[in-house]
Amino acid sequence: MARYSKKDLKRLFWRSWPLMGCFNFERLQSQGFVYALMPFLKDLYPKKEDFVAAMKRHLVFFNTTPQCGPFIMGTTLAMEEEYANNPETFDVNAINEVKAALMGPLAGIGDSFFWGTFRLIGAGIGAPMAAKGNPLGILIFILVYNIPNFYVRWKGTFLGYEQGVNFLTNASESGTFEKLTEAAKIVGLVVIGGMVASMVAVSTPLTIGSAEGKIVIQDVINSIFPNLLPLLTTLGVWALLKKKVSTTIVLVVILALGILCKYIGVL
Repeated sequence: MARYSKKDLKRLFWRSWPLMGCFNFERLQSQGFVYALMPFLKDLYPKKEDFVAAMKRHLVFFNTTPQCGPFIMGTTLAMEEEYANNPETFDVNAINEVKAALMGPLAGIGDSFFWGTFRLIGAGIGAPMAAKGNPLGILIFILVYNIPNFYVRWKGTFLGYEQGVNFLTNASESGTFEKLTEAAKIVGLVVIGGMVASMVAVSTPLTIGSAEGKIVIQDVINSIFPNLLPLLTTLGVWALLKKKVSTTIVLVVILALGILCKYIGVL
C-alpha cells in the first residue's frame, strides 16, 4: 500500500513550483528538485545519516522542462519509498538512473509543447489583440499557456507516484506521444501562419499607368495571393536563421532593406 495520500502529493505538487528557483549552471535544477522532496525524504529516513545520503543522492545534475518535473518527482518519491522499505533488495542506484532516463525524453516532449506550441498559440491569439489595445489579449495568452501548464504539473505528480515508468512505457508503445507531438506541430504551424498574416505588415505603393488606367500593384497581389509579401519576408528571415545567421545581423539587414526600399519607393 502506498504510504502517501492525495493530500501528501498535493504538497509535493506545490513544492515543485520553485524547481528553477535555485538554478545554477553546474547542476541546473538539482536544488529545486531536492527542495520539493525534502519533507518526504525526512519522513522516509528518520536517521540523520540516511536522510543526508538521500539529499546528496539528488544533488546531482538534473534538468528537464519544468512542467514535466512533477512527474519525475512523483516517480522518484515512489522509488525512494520502495528503497526505504526494502533497502537490502532494492538497488538505490536505480533511482538516479531512472531520473536520468526520464529527464531527457520528457524535456524534448515538454519543450515542444510548452515552448514551441502553447506559448506560440497564446502569443498568436493574444498579441494581435493586445497590439490593438484589447486587454483580453494578455489574459488569453496567460490562460492558453497556463491552463495546460497547471494541468500537466498536477496530473504528472499523481501519475508519477502511482504509475511512473509504466505509464511512459505504455504511452510510448501505443504511439500516444508521437500522435500528440504531430498534432502539436500542426496546430503550431497554423498559429504561426496566422501571426504572419496579422502581425507582419509589408506592402508596396507601386503602381502602373496613371489617372483612370492606374493599376495598384498591391491590389493585384492581394487578389492573387493575399499577404504574399509578409509571407515572403517571413520565409526570407527563416532562411537566414536556418543558415545560422546571427539574429543581430538579420535585424540589421531587415532595418537596412526597409529604409532602402522606403527611400526608393518600393515599400
